Amino acid sequence: MNVMETTFSPQLPSTTTHQGSNELETILSNTQLPLFKRLRLASLIELKILFYLAAPSVAVYMINYLMSMSTRIFSGHLGNLELAAASLGNSGIQSFAFGLLIGMGSAVETLCGQAYGASKLEMLGIYLQRSMILLMLAGVPLTVICIFSKPILMLLGQSSTIASAAAVFVYGLIPQIFAYAANFPMQKFLQAQSIVAPSAYISTATLLVQILLSWVAVYKIKLGLLGAALVLSLSWWIIVVAQFIYIVKSERCKLTWTGFSLQAFSGLFGFFKLSASSAVMLCLQTWYSQILVLLAGLLRNPQLALNSLSICMAINGWAFMIPIGFNAAARSVSFKLTWHQPNKIYNYGKSVRVSNEIGAGNPKSAAFSVIMVTSLSFIIMVILAIVVLNLRPYISYAFTDGETVADAVSDLCPLLAINLILNGIQPTLSGVAVGCGWQKFVAYVSLGCYYVVGIPLGVLLGFKFNFGAKGMWSGMIGGTALQTLILLWVTYRTEWKIEVEKAKKRLDKWNIEEVTSENA
Repeated sequence: MNVMETTFSPQLPSTTTHQGSNELETILSNTQLPLFKRLRLASLIELKILFYLAAPSVAVYMINYLMSMSTRIFSGHLGNLELAAASLGNSGIQSFAFGLLIGMGSAVETLCGQAYGASKLEMLGIYLQRSMILLMLAGVPLTVICIFSKPILMLLGQSSTIASAAAVFVYGLIPQIFAYAANFPMQKFLQAQSIVAPSAYISTATLLVQILLSWVAVYKIKLGLLGAALVLSLSWWIIVVAQFIYIVKSERCKLTWTGFSLQAFSGLFGFFKLSASSAVMLCLQTWYSQILVLLAGLLRNPQLALNSLSICMAINGWAFMIPIGFNAAARSVSFKLTWHQPNKIYNYGKSVRVSNEIGAGNPKSAAFSVIMVTSLSFIIMVILAIVVLNLRPYISYAFTDGETVADAVSDLCPLLAINLILNGIQPTLSGVAVGCGWQKFVAYVSLGCYYVVGIPLGVLLGFKFNFGAKGMWSGMIGGTALQTLILLWVTYRTEWKIEVEKAKKRLDKWNIEEVTSENA
């Protein structure tokens, strides 16, 4: 083993996870043990691995989402119009930018993971800079969209009153666009090196600062919607600056960040193509729930519909961060599929809890991991659904005052509970499918269920049959349920031994240097 291999390999969590995986396969294959004891021991090992991989990611996702949700809470206590405006501005306009930029930023995850696994550590910093350049450039047309947000929203059929207030909120979020452009590549840069905890600490501290500044801006200085939005933008820039300082100063990044380089400006077009392809599929999935909010603004009582739906979607979005974290555990956190050469082991590609087991030749562990990650996520979301149903008369008061909105939210809570339960299954199954290499299949299933079934069915129920917000959400839940059933069926029918053989064949064909140079 050369010096470079010795330098970077211990930083990855592969040793702990790999040892646990081997032990798990041994226990599951030991027919001498009683079935109950075998399952109990296997569950303890799998839970330890899952929480090791998922907990930091869940924390970062949930804290970052709380920043946006707290802004809507402050806006909602100004009045129902302000809550509707903040919801429409955030979901209708700003989420467009969020989906596009985080999708483009996900290309860094792939390239940094490959470079890290191939021991080309200096390339991580180059990829980070290239991504930031492209995302900053993408922020320019997105800024133009924000500037013209009022006529755009009115063109989409929103009322003039709500569109005007939403535009004010969106103006304050323009600096946030460029914070996204810097933050997402840095997050992926750190995740490629299994550095997650610093981001969680930074996000937690920033959330506390944001809550204090929002209270001052909204209630003391009386800046209203614009003040709430500007504080949110400032908060994201605090995260960006803090993460950049960590990258520059940390000993863990000294080999992957070697300073700014003109090399970052080369190969931008190829990087753009990879970034664009990454963005397309993620955007189509991200915008699915946002379309529901936009459609709510076209109902007979748009302000009430927007308020009730946005409150439910805010709770749903926050809870959704939990299965997203388990998705990360099932799909990609630490970049460690293993490629073997005589006397050498390289860490390569996206870490996948399931593909870890498949690549290691552990079909029983792979199948058991699918059951555990899905079951655990499902149980947590069922508990949250029960809590929501029990608190349904009071949930809205965290966001805004008024019995009318409270009644509307309470009426939607059964649908929220159903959505939570589905979210406990669907994201983890998607992560499992991607871990098995079924990306195209998942993409086609998602597009068909969301845009061919879910949205048209929601529009039909909401407008044609006059079920309003409940009808639209019911239709879109139908699309998600169909996708979940398809993924459940495919996962149930999977022959894990065959997947192991396929993985071995792929590993035999891969050449790290060729793949890295091709993507670079």
